[in-house]
Amino acid sequence: MCLVSNSAPDFELEGYFKGQFEKYKLSDYKGKWVILLFYPLDFTFVCPTEVLNFSTAAGEFSKLKCQIFGISVDSVFVHKAWVETKREDGGLGGSLNYPLLSDLNKATARNYDILLGNEGVALRGLYLINPDGMIMHSTINSLSVGRSVTEAMRVLKAFQFVSAHDGQVCPADWEEGKDTMTANAEGMKKYLTDH
Repeated sequence: MCLVSNSAPDFELEGYFKGQFEKYKLSDYKGKWVILLFYPLDFTFVCPTEVLNFSTAAGEFSKLKCQIFGISVDSVFVHKAWVETKREDGGLGGSLNYPLLSDLNKATARNYDILLGNEGVALRGLYLINPDGMIMHSTINSLSVGRSVTEAMRVLKAFQFVSAHDGQVCPADWEEGKDTMTANAEGMKKYLTDH
């Protein structure tokens, strides 16, 4: 089931962030952009590369008024252990720049239609949610290939641009500062002529 262009399913999940356990409710973040970063499990192989790369970029996402949440089916206690474990031992090295949420009962993964039933874990799903709570973009990978922070940032900037510029659309591979086009036949012809 495709969720893009639909309201993001709300949730309230317990999370771990900066030494604290607390509840996070998606609807509390209306008015902000949100990235939900579903991943299979803590203490695995591709997952720490994604989680750490998004952590490194979290400040840039924050400048764009975008909150990141990592979500897996692990408990908050496993999240805490993973964050606090040294990198050379398979952990995240002591800190992370966004909360890790626990979907222990798997309801949120089910609601986002990314629960890999026979494995009991979430696929690598990324959902970009606009300030009105609508899912604008999603990408879902199987377990063996990680996602691109660079592409997530590009897509966020593109959706923020078109949200702020009525009637404009971003062509393939658009990057900040590059030409957009007016969403009509004349705009398309002009763009294709110029490029």
